[in-house]
Amino acid sequence: MELSEKTFSSQANYHLTGIVPIAGQRLDFNLAYPDCMLPIAPNYTLIEAAIVECAYAGCDTIWVVCNDDIAPVVRHTVGDYIEDPMYFYNTRTRTSDTRRRIPIFWVPVHPKDRDKRDCLSWSVIHGALSALKVSSQISKWTIPDKYYVSFPYGYFDPDQIWKSRKKIKSTKNFYLSSNSRTVQDNLYISFTFGKEEFIKYRRIIRKEGTGLYTSEVVDERGIPRSKLPIEERWSARFFDLEKVFRDLDLGQSNVYEPKWFYNLGSWKDYKTYLASEESDKITRPWKRILKYREFNPIGVDEEG
Repeated sequence: MELSEKTFSSQANYHLTGIVPIAGQRLDFNLAYPDCMLPIAPNYTLIEAAIVECAYAGCDTIWVVCNDDIAPVVRHTVGDYIEDPMYFYNTRTRTSDTRRRIPIFWVPVHPKDRDKRDCLSWSVIHGALSALKVSSQISKWTIPDKYYVSFPYGYFDPDQIWKSRKKIKSTKNFYLSSNSRTVQDNLYISFTFGKEEFIKYRRIIRKEGTGLYTSEVVDERGIPRSKLPIEERWSARFFDLEKVFRDLDLGQSNVYEPKWFYNLGSWKDYKTYLASEESDKITRPWKRILKYREFNPIGVDEEG
């Protein structure tokens, strides 16, 4: 896919795309509903917290990678857009042009990848690819410059990062860390990546994941003919974050460590968060920022 050249000149034409990955292998909660619907506070779920974080980070659009089987219930919780918190909290620079709606788009994993390479890391890659394809058909100015990944299964107070927007929306990558550990240490913690990292991460899943056949046994034409054992097929669907998001350029990037961070990828981690002092301080954002709302439909002529 050929794209028009877009050069970074200022934050005025910088497009930061938020990626919230949900589709992937289930965690160990074994719930009847999606894991991302667990509460982080009263009337405040993990998926809502991830979207609020994207808004604080300064994302221009948010893409939730969520398969069709759970999309209706999750979308009914979130809605079509969220308000930029900067308008309500930063009173010194509050003007009418700083108030903006951040649209939320819902993208399912492609059917050909399901149960084959649909790990949480692939949801990140697929979300970035979907945003790129759609944006490039609108205008070169809507093409994402960076992708901000916000996992529902990790939490910190997002009010800490809005002052870092200039570092997030820059040519350098931005990584959040906890005790000097990042996403490459298997933490569900946020980071940004660009075009070069996208190619690298996608290549890791494609090259290191197994398929249906083994390449060790081929026929006279070099075509694999021997199938792998069932338990060894399509190994990429079980890849952890550290398997894909590795060898990060931390030395040449912006790294920010919040005051506290909790990994919520297992029942044990979730209990640790609920027992913490920080969990008592978390409340649902103001309804002017986060509330179920839909865009008005486009008007059409009634037939007859």
